[in-house]
Amino acid sequence: LSINLVVFVSDLEDESHFSSVLYPYSFSSSKLNRLETMDESPLEQQSQSHEQENEIVTEGSAFGHGEPPSQDGSVPPKVDSPVEVLDEKVSKQIIKEGHGSKPSKYSTCFLHYRAWTKHTQHKFEDTWQEQQPIELVLGKEKKEMTGLAIGVASMKSGERALLHIGWELGYGKDGNFSFPNVPPMADLLYEGKARSDMTVEERIGAADRRKMDGNNLFKDDKLEEAMQQYEMAIAYMGDDFMFQLYGKYQDMALAVKNPCHLNMAACLIKLKRYDEAVGHCNIVLTEEEKNPKALFRRGKAKAELGQMDSAREDFRKAQKYAPDDNAIRRELRGIAEQEKAVYQKQKEMYKGIFGGGRDESGGKGKSRNWLITLWQWLVSLFSRILGRNRVKAD
Repeated sequence: LSINLVVFVSDLEDESHFSSVLYPYSFSSSKLNRLETMDESPLEQQSQSHEQENEIVTEGSAFGHGEPPSQDGSVPPKVDSPVEVLDEKVSKQIIKEGHGSKPSKYSTCFLHYRAWTKHTQHKFEDTWQEQQPIELVLGKEKKEMTGLAIGVASMKSGERALLHIGWELGYGKDGNFSFPNVPPMADLLYEGKARSDMTVEERIGAADRRKMDGNNLFKDDKLEEAMQQYEMAIAYMGDDFMFQLYGKYQDMALAVKNPCHLNMAACLIKLKRYDEAVGHCNIVLTEEEKNPKALFRRGKAKAELGQMDSAREDFRKAQKYAPDDNAIRRELRGIAEQEKAVYQKQKEMYKGIFGGGRDESGGKGKSRNWLITLWQWLVSLFSRILGRNRVKAD
């Protein structure tokens, strides 16, 4: 495989959370299809990144080795630089020196590459031609990308290299007979270049793909895994990034970010983590104070926390902006019935305390009065017996 690498680094503190390391953002003139705002519906993403190779190579001076690749990239480049062994099955030859630091574990890397089988030099994948970069999270990559991830982890920003990958860390003994088509036990070549920036469309598109993966996991009731995808999508839309957006770019980003927060709230409600669910709804309502879904889910979480007055207020606001929503009506009716039941229970309790209890026929409880009379008679009888005994003793 030959890979042209586009690397964007986002540091992960652990396997479920990461905070973006922000690099300069380049605003591309290419258009991304309008994103759906409904968080339940899978978004048919058609991200169109019209970048050409000369647009991606933006770094300044660097030392190059070997001949440049062919214009159409049909064959791997010839490289005369020393071979650097990264792993027993992975080695690298630098075509162009990079600069800066290498990506850390759990960094998110966006890769543009060309890929060949080593012995036949058959090109089976070219992300530039497909106009769609590959997203790779180091340490969490797919099995067939293990060797590639090792190579990417060794590359500095702006570095261009030819990676040699053994079949054991590629598509394995059986190969792959769908797309991409890789024969069994095929050693691979990747020609790639590390990149330190992302266009706005790339970042939003990556977040949206995470959101869709989360939606699929949510449908399978894999709530923890779904939340991990939503969290990673939200991380792409960090405060520093959102601060730079305006107009249609801001609308595009919010159309991905807010549904992720709402879906997080839905997962947290199912997991009975109601306080956290309220927090995610609050984030959405900061941006969209009239969002009925955010108000509805916050109301459900508050109702579970016993905050009935506040929950009712959220449901009524949600009903104002979505008057035909039956789910909102059911929740309001449920709160009313619950409060009525509590009132009746308290009323019966107070009747028992102050003696106003009645039987089912509406009259006074005869059995209760009979027991009181019997108790009074017994007390009187014992008093008389004790009085006689005292007289005899005297």
